[in-house]
Amino acid sequence: MDSMTHWHERSEVEAPTSWRERLEDRTLEPVRTTSTGYKVLISVLFVIAAWGVYAWMFQLRDGLYVTGMRDRISWGLYISTFVFFIGISHAGTLISAILRVSHAGWRAPITRIAEFITVVALVGGASFIIIDMGRPERLLNVFLFGRWQSPIMWDVLAITTYIMSSVIYLYLPMIPDLALFRDRLAEAPGQLNALRHRLYSTLAVGWRGSPGQHRALGKSIGVMMVLIIPIAVSVHTVVSWIFAMTLRPGWNSSVFGIFFVAGAIFSGVATLVIILVILRKVYHLEEYITEKHFVYLGYFIASFALIMIYFNVTEYLTTGFKLEEGEEFLFRQLFIEEFAWMYWFYLIGGLIIPGLIILYKRTRTVYGIFVAAILVDLAMYVERYFIVVTGLRVPLLSYEPASYNPTWVEWSILASGVAGFALLIALFIKVFPIMAVWEIAEEHEARQFATDPQALPAARSVPPEVSQ
Repeated sequence: MDSMTHWHERSEVEAPTSWRERLEDRTLEPVRTTSTGYKVLISVLFVIAAWGVYAWMFQLRDGLYVTGMRDRISWGLYISTFVFFIGISHAGTLISAILRVSHAGWRAPITRIAEFITVVALVGGASFIIIDMGRPERLLNVFLFGRWQSPIMWDVLAITTYIMSSVIYLYLPMIPDLALFRDRLAEAPGQLNALRHRLYSTLAVGWRGSPGQHRALGKSIGVMMVLIIPIAVSVHTVVSWIFAMTLRPGWNSSVFGIFFVAGAIFSGVATLVIILVILRKVYHLEEYITEKHFVYLGYFIASFALIMIYFNVTEYLTTGFKLEEGEEFLFRQLFIEEFAWMYWFYLIGGLIIPGLIILYKRTRTVYGIFVAAILVDLAMYVERYFIVVTGLRVPLLSYEPASYNPTWVEWSILASGVAGFALLIALFIKVFPIMAVWEIAEEHEARQFATDPQALPAARSVPPEVSQ
């Protein structure tokens, strides 16, 4: 922490040109060089993803019978993964849109990764819906013959809208940095091949940093950041309604919407922390992604841990007090029988312990928050799983409760989904700017201006950026 403070004090008096060049070089580094470790990582992730594709082809050939799902428990690992991925997509919305609206300057170094997590997680979540269908060629029937009275149709509309708006919201702030890549990589022979030059030139849409372009970009980002917040909230609300619009014990709840939204933000911030710690270490971004960022994100995690505890108390206390038919079976399997270890790990390991790690000053460090984030993500996936499966296990007629155990096919496809998520992030880093250079530079200049209002205008080497 002292080294970070020393750097901030030193940067206040450093010439903006050298600081800006160092920032640009650090952002360009992943694109310029490819280490052996990176190649090994890509190879391993590709093999895992390919094995999942093989398992899916096996499933397409023999049908969903190769999974552990049957007529009474027709949802399992796939739907749990779908809900989890849609949940972590809220990382980009919270960190980028909400903090941008609130003029929180500290968000600048982490927004790009947060926004990309949103897009990749949405694509991954939507993929698991197709995988769960068993007959993916019938997906077109949803659009041709779907009924708008069905929550499934609401979900299709919400997720499709969210994916399109998230791609736009990721792309718009990236335009100045794509122009930077176009120009800086072209300066060094051999670093920019014809394909990449065409890619950056096309996506930069003629950006030259003129005042008119800055005004147009600022207005576009402003519109998108206002729209993306309600769209994101609506997505996970609608996902929860797929469960809550039924009469099944454990699902029939009027608070599922806000419960799912809070859980989505909770797991989304945790996922962002995990990825930021890894990228910070691998690409030596300590100068820009500082301990302060993790402490602030840790406060988000601790706050939402308390919110999630409150929602759990509210949900299960009101349900248990009335204990309608079927609820007793649900409570027994959840609290003391088959799924008890999952629920208590979720409550203690995923809500209480991460909150204590962050609230305790000695463990409120980068790696302490990293551990807390891992516990949160594991617990939130487990929560998604037992919500799906325990609700379907409750007997609605006089028959024995059904059982469900995922098969190797389901575990293989789950591993493939996680590997594909990591693979897309790794490939993104090798092609696109890992940080929002212009936003970081703007925040740096604002800090310098606050320190010395007279020195900055004369020393500024870049045009004014989009006003936040």
